[in-house]
Amino acid sequence: MKGALVIGAGPAGLMAAEQIIAAGHPVAIAEAMPTPARKFLMAGKSGLNLTRNEGTAEFMSNLSLGSPVGPDGYFGTDTSIFGPKDVMAWAEGFGIKLFTGSTGRVFPTGMKASPLLRAWLARLRAAGAELRTRWSWQGFESDGLAFDTPEGRQVLHPQATVLALGGASWPRLGSDAAWVPWLREKGVRIADFQPANMGFRVAWSGEMARYFGRPVKGTALSAGDQISRGEWIISRQGIEGGGVYAVAAAIRDGAQAVLDLAPDLDRPTLCKRFARPRGKLSLGNWLRRILSDPVKVALLLEWGKPFPTDPSGWAERSKSLPLRHAGPFGLERAISSAGGIRLDSLTTDLELRALPGVFAAGEMLDWEAPTGGYLLTHSLGSGRWAGRAAADYLAAARL
Repeated sequence: MKGALVIGAGPAGLMAAEQIIAAGHPVAIAEAMPTPARKFLMAGKSGLNLTRNEGTAEFMSNLSLGSPVGPDGYFGTDTSIFGPKDVMAWAEGFGIKLFTGSTGRVFPTGMKASPLLRAWLARLRAAGAELRTRWSWQGFESDGLAFDTPEGRQVLHPQATVLALGGASWPRLGSDAAWVPWLREKGVRIADFQPANMGFRVAWSGEMARYFGRPVKGTALSAGDQISRGEWIISRQGIEGGGVYAVAAAIRDGAQAVLDLAPDLDRPTLCKRFARPRGKLSLGNWLRRILSDPVKVALLLEWGKPFPTDPSGWAERSKSLPLRHAGPFGLERAISSAGGIRLDSLTTDLELRALPGVFAAGEMLDWEAPTGGYLLTHSLGSGRWAGRAAADYLAAARL
């Protein structure tokens, strides 16, 4: 097979293919699912958050690398970073109009992912890229790559390969990490996958059932040195939503999570409020008069035991309420995953040291980033870097 093969038609894979074909090399894209970019489309159902409108340094500070040693490449130099401004210009190049929300998140004005994906696929097809759906990679066979396809088993021998198979979250959409043992057999070091950007299981008391599906607003959730003021949801199984995801990695890794029910009030002010006489009011009604939010009161009653006996104790408990959970949701419910190909198994061009001519991108790599545009932008950026490196590899092979 002449040219390059990209395995995986998500954002990282499509971006890699775009770079390869722009450099003048033929490219085929193999996708196991019936249609491409299913996770990308799913993310766009509630509004496609493309990126975050902020400076490169601030943006990169939200990238966590799993391996202490790794390629400089995409992850380390300003010239290689495909940052927020680049993503915005790239999307606008398809005629997609964007807007920046109050939190700095960038969305298409139509909010959906499908118009961007359709335009992207059309441009790739027009440039000559070939998309092969229902082509499921089955590992290595001799010196080739084996696939189960609608036409039967196929073995390809591309000149260069980009792996963009995703991590291990949302496996029903295609990212099932089936590739892990095949790469390990070839000597590639892979960190075990963990859920990222996930919620946490909570064994609620029966009193909390009335609050299932209710949003929690106007709080601050902290874990370690991270603080989130975002909104989150009380669900039947636990807690989830953007405000939780922002600090989920720290909680997963052992940091104690603490909830501030009144982040805009200091302790002395809150203490004065709790000094109001309770009289004949029930505890719940008394707390509602002070906190003015039944959801906050429910959380205080759920997690605040043993209850304080004085105003300063109530103020302290409201400012530092321990979040009591039973661990994170599994990978099947996580927005993304941590773990994957260790960065010290890659060259500076995201080429696998154990497999020359094979590059990797996206969530296959051992990194994680919070939602809010960071995750998608870093996937696009690593795909761009790996695609350009694969194109350079093909050019050198011609010499």
